[in-house]
Amino acid sequence: MKLSIIIPTFNEENYLPHLLESIKRQDFRDYEVIVADAGSTDSTRNIAQEFGCKIVEGGLPSVGRNRGADIAQGTYFLFLDSDVILTRDYLDLCVDEFQKRELGIAITQIAPLSDSFLNKITHDFANFFMRKVEKIKPHGAGCYGIVTTKKLHQEVEGFDEDLDFGEDTDYIERIGAISQFKVLRSPKLLVSTRRLQEEGLRNVAFKYAKSTFYQFRGKQITAEDLDYTFGHPDTKRIIYSVCGEGMGHAIRAKVLLHHLTQKNEVHIFASDRAYTYLSQHFDNVYEIGGFNTVYEDNTVQNTKTFIKGMKDLPGDLKKSLRLMYSVAKAVKPQVIISDFEFYSNLLSKILRLPLISLDNMHVLTQAELDVPSKFRTERIAAEGVVRSFIQMPTFYLITSYFYPPLKNPEKSKYFPPVLREAIMNLKPYNGEHVLVYQTSDSNVKLLDILKQFDDEFIVYGFHQEGRDENLQFKNFNEDEFFQDLARARAVIANGGFTLISEALYLGKPVLSVPVKKQFEQILNAIYMDRLGYGEFHQDLEEEDIANFLSRLEEYRKNIDLTFQHDNNQAILGELDSLLDKYA
Repeated sequence: MKLSIIIPTFNEENYLPHLLESIKRQDFRDYEVIVADAGSTDSTRNIAQEFGCKIVEGGLPSVGRNRGADIAQGTYFLFLDSDVILTRDYLDLCVDEFQKRELGIAITQIAPLSDSFLNKITHDFANFFMRKVEKIKPHGAGCYGIVTTKKLHQEVEGFDEDLDFGEDTDYIERIGAISQFKVLRSPKLLVSTRRLQEEGLRNVAFKYAKSTFYQFRGKQITAEDLDYTFGHPDTKRIIYSVCGEGMGHAIRAKVLLHHLTQKNEVHIFASDRAYTYLSQHFDNVYEIGGFNTVYEDNTVQNTKTFIKGMKDLPGDLKKSLRLMYSVAKAVKPQVIISDFEFYSNLLSKILRLPLISLDNMHVLTQAELDVPSKFRTERIAAEGVVRSFIQMPTFYLITSYFYPPLKNPEKSKYFPPVLREAIMNLKPYNGEHVLVYQTSDSNVKLLDILKQFDDEFIVYGFHQEGRDENLQFKNFNEDEFFQDLARARAVIANGGFTLISEALYLGKPVLSVPVKKQFEQILNAIYMDRLGYGEFHQDLEEEDIANFLSRLEEYRKNIDLTFQHDNNQAILGELDSLLDKYA
């Protein structure tokens, strides 16, 4: 592959087709086209796919260009803005002149996509200026097209992603310092005059004159200094970040994001399983690092969890926070919503943006809890983790099916559990089987106990299919799981908030055996037991299951009398209200 053409985009459906069509018309054929998209909400990605482009996640132009370069196969790189058009034989002329002059970095000359005499004069002057200063100082911008080699790009470690303006000139200068820079004479790019039309010639000329003046003096200038933005719809702009531990956070987020994305521009960050799940349902989802708990023998291994977290943190922190920061600088969000996700908390402090905490975890820190003293060690550890993940948000939205008194009701508020529409549409009845769900597959002892009964158990969480006596093992399939839950006469599970909430909504008593040392699960189970919705056991024996199954009618009546839900209406209304207030 001789040439890789790399194009950063964000909502460019009106411009990108013209560029891609002009590339397609070139006689030069030894190229690939890579579109680095910063979470477009229009048809930009679909257009790129129709033209056979490779697509990667982008961000600010510097981030997009680097991500595109990471997968590029070409010997030479051509970086183009999405609103330019190639003139006839542009690629042949560009590559040929670049090679013959033995250059390391180059830009091409430009002509306006306009018949205006004033526009033609200004672009001719820009070309003249660039040619005159090429020997004094390597200089240029992305709108001119930037040509270099893969080797030199890697040598200077790409574009500086910490710059939100002038990153193209900085890149040209750094490569020009170790190789030869020229303005190519033969090829010409046709460039859009949309910024001239939107802001006026005088304003644009002032901004670029100011930036050039700074850059020739060796000083950096920011987009904020120039009041420069990268374009986004005129809607509320939100960053929504989701913890990838388990599936509960992702399931809740999908429901709320379905509502938020109807009227707002939302950029979603998630790790692990949450990223995989949400990226199947939303377009602008970015993968970040996350923290994961280590389980052994149905017990949290705190030391191993800590060691793993500390080992992964430096790399994850740099990669994740840089990605989030670059997207944030491009789209300029007004509010950050975090479902117990660590890096969004840091981003809110860096950018000084309102942070809305939305999860079930903060009942641990924001409520007056009544918990037996034997769980004191686990409680202190859990509260420490929760406080370290989210610090001083603007407001706490806490989902829960139990409601101990809040310490600061002016800054925090309870809501019923967020439920999926698929759950709320189920028609539950009490069948013959008991549904068993385990967070990890380490609780082998439970399976031996269940085999002592005549009852039928459908078991999820052990990553296997098939039957073993009265146990029917299934791999997770959402639709099948819903039906098994709706037809179950009871549920045996750990202490995961989402499954307990869904079971209670469907009127199913729950026997909870929380993962040991996982205080959030222990707390869920304690209050579920106190409300008479089922039972909490730290260690499960055969007689515990027998007793639980004998009292199902009692538990069903309690659920029917006191469990309340409003089909998510209260929390959706509160979210809209907070966005109106803080955005």
